[in-house]
Amino acid sequence: MSEQHEHEGYDGPAEVLTDHGRVDVTVTVRGAFQPIDGRFHWYGRVVHHGRLDGPGRAAVDVVLRTLEGEAYGRLSDEDPWGRLRIAGTGRPPYRLHS
Repeated sequence: MSEQHEHEGYDGPAEVLTDHGRVDVTVTVRGAFQPIDGRFHWYGRVVHHGRLDGPGRAAVDVVLRTLEGEAYGRLSDEDPWGRLRIAGTGRPPYRLHS
């Protein structure tokens, strides 16, 4: 896979869908195909939002919906800037360019 494809991603507005409803957020996500397991892995950060759980909580399964698509992912740890980590495997929540 070319260098260009490994750095594809999405920066911008999104929605996080949880069991408790929809939350409008801003995200930065990137991804790459991992030949070890043969799957696409995407990951990034969700800008802190008061309606999402804070630090120290267990990981939460969510749907991340961007302007380019949606995918199942998992919210987890919070960084020092209040951004939550999000990650998933398979089809990412953004368009892959060929």
